[in-house]
Amino acid sequence: MTDSRPVRITDLRRKKQAGEKITMLTAYDTPTARLLDGAGLDVLLVGDSVGMVMLGHDSTLPVTLDAMVHHTAAVGRGAVRALVVADMPFLSYQVTAAEAIRNAGRLLQEGGAAAVKLEGGRPVADVVKRLVDIGIPVMGHLGLRPQSVHQLGGYMRRGTETREAEAIIEDAAVLEAAGVFAVVLESIPAALARTITGQLRMPTIGIGAGPDCDGQVLVSADMLGLADRVPPFVRRYADLQGTIAAAARAFADDVRSGRFPEAAGRAALKRPAATRNAS
Repeated sequence: MTDSRPVRITDLRRKKQAGEKITMLTAYDTPTARLLDGAGLDVLLVGDSVGMVMLGHDSTLPVTLDAMVHHTAAVGRGAVRALVVADMPFLSYQVTAAEAIRNAGRLLQEGGAAAVKLEGGRPVADVVKRLVDIGIPVMGHLGLRPQSVHQLGGYMRRGTETREAEAIIEDAAVLEAAGVFAVVLESIPAALARTITGQLRMPTIGIGAGPDCDGQVLVSADMLGLADRVPPFVRRYADLQGTIAAAARAFADDVRSGRFPEAAGRAALKRPAATRNAS
């Protein structure tokens, strides 16, 4: 039976200590958030992946802070139990710490998020510490960092070479010292994720990082079968693309043939109000 109490960041640390896996999926709207929350997810991530999944962009870079506030508020209206974490979009935290505080504050105050997530290690450690110091919980993100897609040369696996693997390990330690409550490890070798997970007190949440992280996250559209192309590590738990397309075709066929609305339904609509009330 799923615990009905709201999930707090302290619960994620407790889960790591108890060896319980953390579950996280992305959400961008109220109906999806309500369904995922009711299914017992621990964390709902309002990812800047909304730009690619919902808005048709080819990267996360065009996503604005206003868009993230908008989608975070929608998710917050649908989530009762799950911890809502909002991505800080590109250039919302990299310029100055003061600007990062202001922008993160909007995601909590206007968007209703419980925490924010930002990408990077040592270069953003000071910003992370400032956010945490004033009471804004922060989740880190290492490995493949989508906001750095141009610098990294694409969405390729990270940490496969010794030097980069060592840098990711160091970044994880620095983020923990700065105060993050968890870190997402994206598209890194399973052995590297296992090493990092074993060295940290805070939970790790993997996406394409093997089975040994303290939790797992996927983009909901990927696991629900709504995306045309998905990374090789994704497991599709449904084929909603096929289901939705079939339902839309059935509706269109019924309208064209006159099966919808049904003849009886049309007759009822034409009856005088007094007759309808008497029946």
